Amino acid sequence: MSAPEQPPYGSPPAPGQVASWGSPPAQAPGTPSLADGDWHRMHPLTPLMKGGLVLVIVIGYLIANLREKIVYWFISMFTPARVPEFGGDPVDWVLNNNLVLVVLLGVLALAVLLVAMFWLMWRFHDFRITEAHVEVRKGVIFRSHRRAPLDRVQGVNLTRPFPARLIGLAKLEVDGAGNDANVPLEYLSTAKAESVRADILRLASGARHARDATRGGDPAAARTMRAQLAASMDAGVTGLIAGVDLDDVAPEHVLRIPTGRLVGSHVLSGLTWLALFAVIFVGGMIGTLPAVLADAGPAGGAVAIGIALAMGIPLLLGAIAVTWSRIARALRYSIAPTPDGVRITFGLFTTVTETIPPGRIFAVEVMQPLLWRPFGWWSVRINRMSGKAASQQQSSQAQQFNIVLPVGARADVERVLGLILPDVPADVLPLIWEQGVLGPVADDPYTTIPPRAWWRRPLSWRRHGAALTDFALLLRRGRIWRQLAVFPLARLQGFSLHQGPIDRAQGVAKAQAHSAVGPVRGDVSGLDSQALLGMLNTLSVEAARAAAADRAHRWAEEHDPAPASHGLPAGYGPAGDDLPAGHGLPAGLSGSAGSGGSSSLGGSADGAA
Repeated sequence: MSAPEQPPYGSPPAPGQVASWGSPPAQAPGTPSLADGDWHRMHPLTPLMKGGLVLVIVIGYLIANLREKIVYWFISMFTPARVPEFGGDPVDWVLNNNLVLVVLLGVLALAVLLVAMFWLMWRFHDFRITEAHVEVRKGVIFRSHRRAPLDRVQGVNLTRPFPARLIGLAKLEVDGAGNDANVPLEYLSTAKAESVRADILRLASGARHARDATRGGDPAAARTMRAQLAASMDAGVTGLIAGVDLDDVAPEHVLRIPTGRLVGSHVLSGLTWLALFAVIFVGGMIGTLPAVLADAGPAGGAVAIGIALAMGIPLLLGAIAVTWSRIARALRYSIAPTPDGVRITFGLFTTVTETIPPGRIFAVEVMQPLLWRPFGWWSVRINRMSGKAASQQQSSQAQQFNIVLPVGARADVERVLGLILPDVPADVLPLIWEQGVLGPVADDPYTTIPPRAWWRRPLSWRRHGAALTDFALLLRRGRIWRQLAVFPLARLQGFSLHQGPIDRAQGVAKAQAHSAVGPVRGDVSGLDSQALLGMLNTLSVEAARAAAADRAHRWAEEHDPAPASHGLPAGYGPAGDDLPAGHGLPAGLSGSAGSGGSSSLGGSADGAA
């Protein structure tokens, strides 16, 4: 796929401009906005999608399988003198005894009860968007009220489960900064959900002046509920065929993954699961076959084949199911820049469209499994605040939100890095790719494990290391599974050093970069303790400076442009010259080879970044 002419990877945006390509879509005059501070209700079909459909199916199943008991109970309650004695089908008995009207009245009462219950659920479920918060309240007997501050919004996800897609509905989830801090808006029509997403991101960006005070009221309020449902279902069928996730983004700005590459990468990764299940299968057969063959006699061969099939088929189906679930979640993947951040869409049946605003990414990792290396494929993952509870973050579906590029060639990786790290200085780019992802190279600028500690990582001790710039901390790991993690200093949560007795004897230590919870690890071990101590001292200054200068979380506000390079405070040299004692960049962490000196740390040393 040929890419359009774009700013070079890593080049910062011009002052006062949004770090993305293309302009925000113009809004037609009079277009309604739900970000008016008033309470608005969800779509009328919300109760049906939030468990009502399952309830109807369960009731239908019970009626189909327990109709004799249901008819007996119903007739005995209203006409006890005519209690049936079934000898055949209860429906025939109802017809023969002229009780059709009574049964129809009962079905009508049940339908009215369900409709009334659904109406109450819909009537007491509403939301509002103010200039400071997104709020949702619901519940008839037990009321709940959730609120998310707009200046803490970490992202907005638009999810369309397959049944909801058929009738043009979508679920909007506002990711907050905290444990179980998300605020779901479920369900809205897809068009209205996209409008609400745009309003939330516009307000979160600080561009309150972008709201048009002349917008009229919501025209949907003037339509009947029947008209709303008909329009929603028409839009659902159209969107299911044509897609509506990136219809406001220029096609040449959208990066997509070829289906063959996506399926092939997951099949190669699925071989790992297949190997694991094969080990379980072989172990189980070795443990059971001797005893079975000894007791079964002449029929032992048939029994062994039966056991092998009973164990092997479920394990094979399990491996296929795991691989298929990953493929289904990653299909229809696309990533594109928008004025409000990076928009990522994925999913075959249930589609998810998430928008990650600038400044919400805490760490980035480029990774290449061994089986992908012959094809030149890479994956990009991030750490971000999801707003989900700790138990929810462990699910495979939740972990999908941390993958911004499931599989891509080098050009795809560079383009994605340019989207999620748009402010990388030009002098840092070689540290990320040529010297980081593909390294080590001659005159390697990374501080790696010294020769005296090679035994800690005998295969990768020349590659395992760290580099510190005034923009980010970079950690390089693995020779078989190559990884490079980038931790922007503006969002680094902390940095700590740890040293045990063996480490102290060798003059090495372990470093840990602390970030938001996610798949990107921030630990490196076996590096020279003196170099790590110098890094710790420097980070305490640099991270505070970078955080104070960061304005990415209010990306649409007018503010003073950042300096051309992410340098040190005024009066300090570009490489740490004239820094206070103990705060200089150690050799090997900013473009020169590291020293081999040794020192000891007392247990652990922590520095808050």
